[in-house]
Order: sequence, then structure tokens, then C-alpha cells
Amino acid sequence: MSDASALNEQANERAARHDAPIGFSASAYAICAGGIVWREALRFLHQRERFVSALVRPLLWLFIFAAGFRQVLGVSIVPPYQTYILYEVYITPGLIGMILLFNGMQSSLSMVYDRETGTMKTLLVSPLPRWFLLVSKLSAGVAVGILQVYVFLAIAWFWEVRPDWIGYLYVLPALVLTGLMLGSLGMLLSSLVQQLENFAGVMNFVIFPMYFASSALYPLWRVQESSPLLYTICLFNPFTHAVELVRFALYQEFNLQAFPIVVGCTVFFLGAAIFAYDPARGTIARKKQG
Repeated sequence: MSDASALNEQANERAARHDAPIGFSASAYAICAGGIVWREALRFLHQRERFVSALVRPLLWLFIFAAGFRQVLGVSIVPPYQTYILYEVYITPGLIGMILLFNGMQSSLSMVYDRETGTMKTLLVSPLPRWFLLVSKLSAGVAVGILQVYVFLAIAWFWEVRPDWIGYLYVLPALVLTGLMLGSLGMLLSSLVQQLENFAGVMNFVIFPMYFASSALYPLWRVQESSPLLYTICLFNPFTHAVELVRFALYQEFNLQAFPIVVGCTVFFLGAAIFAYDPARGTIARKKQG
């Protein structure tokens, strides 16, 4: 009797191995990713004020603040620039970083909202791997942010911010990597915040220190002259290296120092966000238990 039972169990195991699906096909992954990107695109089209607000902030800095600071904050010849430049030209990469930073945080804010209303909860319990769903959501947000960046560059062209045309293509990989890093950071923060109203406060404690303690608005050599401590903080700020990566790429140069730092921060933030959204071990699971 025991031998017969053992044979039946072996037969059932062999049948299960042959009949059970090995995994999802490539088309299933493509359909899922396309649906997430399409949903993000529709949200972007329906929330036009989000697009306008994403451009208002950098345009104010470019048109108003840059005009006032031009005489005060003169910029010497620093790489990748080969000659003296207008202050508007210098701060443009930092303003690009501002667009991607705010877009990453707003995309994460929508995740907190979706998690409260149930949309994100439905998405996360689907049979597809959770890491794939989070990366698809992140990629959709990055695509929207890059579209905003190119619209900003088109407007900035009328204010004498005119890199070579090839620079607009050369900068695209840097924009993708920067968007992934900042979006992953926002995704990680969204996993730590349980209520929607708390996320706005967290954003303020992240966005403004990252932006102002960086090379976005002034060269680091000027920071070092005035405050060595602030200079050290700027060096440890990943946003500084993201801005410099974009700055060099916009003028067709590769920043070998900034690239590995941005890549490393992207991997760390994204890995931590995926772990945090793990239903068994992450912070989301601990919040449910609490």
C-alpha cells in the first residue's frame, strides 16, 4: 500500500511539473507594463496643472532669480564649460534636476494616495512579481518627467540656453538614470509613510535640503570658500552628482566621477524600495501587523 501511495505521489509531482505554468510569457509582462505606463500617461493628461506646476518652478528660477543673481553669482570657467557663461546657463542642469526631483516625489505621492484608495493595493496583489510592478510604475513616472524636461529646454532656448543640438540627445541617458534614482528615492519614502497628509511634510524635509545643498545653484568651489562643512555635505549629496552628470552630458561629456555614484544610489534606493514593499518582510507588512 505504501509503495502504491509513493508511486501515486511521484506521478502527481511529475504531472504538476508538466502542467503547471513555468512563468509568465514576455507578452504578459509587456501588456502589464504597457497598462501601467498608459495609466500614468492618462493621469498626466487629465492633471494638466501638474505639468504646468512642474514648469513654473524652474522657469521662475531661470527668468527671475537668475536675472537678479547674475551679477552677484558670477561663474568662472569650470568644466564642462570652455568659456565664461551666463548664470542662466549654469543653473539649467540644476533646474532639470529640480523637475525630475519634484516629479519623482509627486509620482510617489500618487502611490501613497493609490495605496489608501485601493488602486495600488489591487496592483500589488496581482500575480506578477512585485519588483516588476514597481519598476514599471517607476519607469512610467520617469518617462513623464523626461517629457517635462524637454519642454523646459525648448522654452529655455529662447533665453540663450543653447547647447549643441547633439547635446539634447546625449543627455537622454543621464536624464533616465537621474529620474530612476530620484524616483526610487521617492518610492522608498512612500513605503515609509502610512498616511497621505504625512508625505507632504516628508517631501519638504527631502526636496529642499537635497536641492539647496548641491551644485544646482552655485559651483562647489564657491561653497568651499564660504563653508567647508557645507561643501562636504554637498559632496555626499547624491543630487549633486546627478546634476553634474546631466551638466556634463548636456555638453557631450561623460562625468566619470558622478556616474558610478548615481548608479550606486539608484541600485540602493530601488532595492530598498522593493524590499520595503515586500508583503512578508518590508515596512508595508509591519504597518499592517501594527
